[in-house]
Amino acid sequence: MNTSLFVQEEAIQTFHVLDQDGSLLAPELMPSLSDGQLKELMEKMVYTRIWDQRAISLNRQGRLGFYAPVAGQEASMIGSQSALNKEDFILPSYRDIPQMVWHGLPLYQAFLYSRGHQQGGRIPEDVHVLMPQIIIAAQIIQCSGVAMGMKLNKKKNIALTYIGDGGTSQGDFYEGINYAGAFKLPAVFVVQNNRYAISVPVAKQTAATTLAHKAVAAGIKGIQVDGMDVLAVYKAVQDARQRAIEGQGPTLIETLTYRYGPHTMAGDDPTRYRTSDETSDWEKKDPLVRFRNFLQSKKLWSQEEEEKLIERAKQEIAEAIKKADETEKMTIPSLIDSMFETLPKDLQEQKEFYLREGGK
Repeated sequence: MNTSLFVQEEAIQTFHVLDQDGSLLAPELMPSLSDGQLKELMEKMVYTRIWDQRAISLNRQGRLGFYAPVAGQEASMIGSQSALNKEDFILPSYRDIPQMVWHGLPLYQAFLYSRGHQQGGRIPEDVHVLMPQIIIAAQIIQCSGVAMGMKLNKKKNIALTYIGDGGTSQGDFYEGINYAGAFKLPAVFVVQNNRYAISVPVAKQTAATTLAHKAVAAGIKGIQVDGMDVLAVYKAVQDARQRAIEGQGPTLIETLTYRYGPHTMAGDDPTRYRTSDETSDWEKKDPLVRFRNFLQSKKLWSQEEEEKLIERAKQEIAEAIKKADETEKMTIPSLIDSMFETLPKDLQEQKEFYLREGGK
């Protein structure tokens, strides 16, 4: 008889579809995707990498506000979003702007959001995303709420949210996954473990063997995925989505990934807490290189195609920036007007007072 007072942990194996060089590990692991869908995954990742480079440049020029770099995490982001139905809901964190855009948010609005412009938060009615959550882990609770609505309305869709490794140490994280587990909600929680909560490494945040183990206490399924392998991420989310809409409850997916750049462009210096050897080791697992090798082995990708895509991405990004630049500047009265369809009396009075005092 086991007299240990501790709950015994089951080993969690990391799920891979491709090896580090981009070779398929086993045919049965391959998700069901057409050649066109495979190419689309690569197109989204390359486009996102170019967009990220441009956004960093714009931030340094003072033409973009808050920005959290994404290079290195494309497989985790694109693989998960691409496995969703358009009617599924995404509840992003502040780093998850690419998923919002690929789910339908116009790119120029993503730039406006970064500038703090109110039009950046005006989500089109047919785009099923919420605005990025700045409060760490609040999106976990919101995801459970959206998923509860879907369950009550008998929708065959899911709510999916993202959080970083550090966010799993927040109280809202545990409350949200516990609620989802208790009611078997159609929710998927993607923990993008990029190794650092700003500068704090995972080992100093938690004693958990893996972040996927945190699903155990909530009574939900927890899996760990190679987050540099876009096919592994796609397959994991695809399977989790199917379980959810079949009424089998939520899944927590830990994607092992890495951000090459700083936590945000707001003064973080990753060289103070990461070694160049560590970064170099992760760059050898680059999700774009890995998937490019896979596609080229199937004669589905070429350098010429990629160069054309890069030029198209640069052009479209430039057009989106131009549209953002041409958007009418935000004013205090217009901000007040955007808060309600019909302004309550107190806000109407504040607006009138502001204008009487010479405000514009």
